[in-house]
Amino acid sequence: MDPAISVLLEVTSLLDQLEIRYVLVGSLASSIHGLYRSTADIDILADVKSAQVLPLLEKMQSSFYVDEKTMREAVTEQRSFNAIHLDSVFKVDIFIPKHDEFAQAQLGRRQLRKLPESESEVYIATAEDTILAKLKWYRAGNEISTSQWNDVLGILGSNQGIDLDYLRLWADKLGLNDLLTRALNDVS
Repeated sequence: MDPAISVLLEVTSLLDQLEIRYVLVGSLASSIHGLYRSTADIDILADVKSAQVLPLLEKMQSSFYVDEKTMREAVTEQRSFNAIHLDSVFKVDIFIPKHDEFAQAQLGRRQLRKLPESESEVYIATAEDTILAKLKWYRAGNEISTSQWNDVLGILGSNQGIDLDYLRLWADKLGLNDLLTRALNDVS
């Protein structure tokens, strides 16, 4: 089994045990929806509450390097912390959702999907939400990341059932209309 998938399953199993809502986002999600590309880390949006930090830390410590102070700060400040898998040295970035409408939509629209090379299922961001998140990262990075842009194009080019109305609605809310229009034109 691919090391990234193995580590992902280990983390999502722990989140499930603690009943922490999560969704796989980032490059691994875009690879599942579009064109595969290798990735150096796993990105997960996880709604970890303050009371869940210690139980999550305790469950993760046997297989991951995690720092309690960093976890607590991430939850309080709604940012990310990372967990390094001890055996594979694979990094997992766990993003705490901001209490904004888009983060909540990603968690609410998540889909339980079977992973490649596995019979296991994990919650993954929808293709539309993955596109929007990638466009946000592309914009935040001064629109120079070819990886982010190619991920967007890969998803758009691989999925015939994309909900364009949803994409346009959220692109407008997020100030990404120009990028979405450009991406749609690039795949036409």
